[in-house]
Amino acid sequence: MTTRRSTINEDTHFWTLKLLQERPGITQRALAKEMGMSLSGINYCISALAEKGWVKMGNFSKNPDKLSYAYLLTPTGLAEKAVLTRRFLQRKMAEYEKLREEIEALQLEAD
Repeated sequence: MTTRRSTINEDTHFWTLKLLQERPGITQRALAKEMGMSLSGINYCISALAEKGWVKMGNFSKNPDKLSYAYLLTPTGLAEKAVLTRRFLQRKMAEYEKLREEIEALQLEAD
């Protein structure tokens, strides 16, 4: 049985990995804005993913903008993202089915 907190944490990791894979050069500020999180929350999340070995951070020292970073998913990170994607999809499909049943019941009640 998963707790609500672990599900939220898993979803945060899923969306972070998804966005970092799609846009490796995204800034933490832009990532925080897109995910509706605080900058410190995103920083904590990325640090946790890096500590797990799922994300590798690299900076471009020759770049005049010394703050530019790239976030790359490691092979382990890609495998974990696949696992998280499957679980996320299963949860969303279950939510969809429950919502569909509720809609059908309400339509019957309204008729």
